[in-house]
Amino acid sequence: MNAPSASAAPLPASLPAPEPAVDAEAIHAYRVEDQIGYLIRRAHQRASAIFEAVMRDFSVTPVQYAVLCKLHDLGPTSQNQVGRLVGVDPATMFGVARRLAARGFVRPSADEADARLVLLALTDEGVGVIEAMKGRGSEVTARTLAPLSPAEADELVRLIARLG
Repeated sequence: MNAPSASAAPLPASLPAPEPAVDAEAIHAYRVEDQIGYLIRRAHQRASAIFEAVMRDFSVTPVQYAVLCKLHDLGPTSQNQVGRLVGVDPATMFGVARRLAARGFVRPSADEADARLVLLALTDEGVGVIEAMKGRGSEVTARTLAPLSPAEADELVRLIARLG
C-alpha cells in the first residue's frame, strides 16, 4: 500500500485575512465619548429616564407605549404589522402583546380573513391609558430636548429620523 502523498491533503476552504496594519495614532486619538454609538446610547439613557419619570403612573415601557400608540392611531392591526411599525422583532412583539393583554389594554383575536394572523385591538381601558399617556408625551420630548435650542432640536430629530 502506498502512503497518501502530501498533495492529496485537502486545501483549506479559505485563507485567513491578513492582519490589518495597526494605526498607532488612530488608537491614541480614539475616544469612546466621541463615537456615535456611545452618544446615541447616552441620549437614549436620558430619554428613557425622562420617559420613566413622566410616565411612571402607567407602568408601561417605551416599547409598550409605542405599540399602544400605533394601535390607537391605526385601530385593530396584526401583531406582526405593529411589531414592524415600531421596530421590534416578532418574538419581542409576542411578549409585549401578551403583557399588554394580561393588563387588559389590548385584546388579541384571529383575523377573520386570515386565521394565521393575530389582530390586536385596544380595549376601552387601553384607549383610556394611551390617551392619558399621549397627553404627557410632548413633555417627554420637551424635557429630553431641553438642552438644545428649538432649531437644534428640530435638526436633531430630522437627522435621527434619517438614521432609523
